[in-house]
Amino acid sequence: MRIFFDTNVLASAFATRGLCAEMYELVALNHQLVIDEPVDGELLRILAGKLRVPSDKIAKLRRELSEFEWAPASDAPLASPIRDPADRAVVACAIAARADVVVTGDKELLDLRKIRSMPVVSPRELWRRLAGPGSEG
Repeated sequence: MRIFFDTNVLASAFATRGLCAEMYELVALNHQLVIDEPVDGELLRILAGKLRVPSDKIAKLRRELSEFEWAPASDAPLASPIRDPADRAVVACAIAARADVVVTGDKELLDLRKIRSMPVVSPRELWRRLAGPGSEG
């Protein structure tokens, strides 16, 4: 499965332990994680600025992320009611990358539930999907 994480999911995965960190590890081992430039840039700004992650840890993260597939940049217009231009750019990249699912904590994106045929799910929902029937997550 081709999985596209929004910035907030990746920031949670790298800055804290918990569901997002475990899901990131599961996806990295068993699926195809897709990254894009807008998410990468925003992630690095958040980790360095807001979360004050040390530069050596950010450098390690950059090396790790470089191993995944990078989505092509896309400025294709979306016929979707996404207000935030940064979110529109992220979704356009996910579409261009032919991701199977977008994982986000962004309420506006989650409220869409689907963009074209691509589901938009929360980290917990992806965890449930990946863990299979009967999982509590």
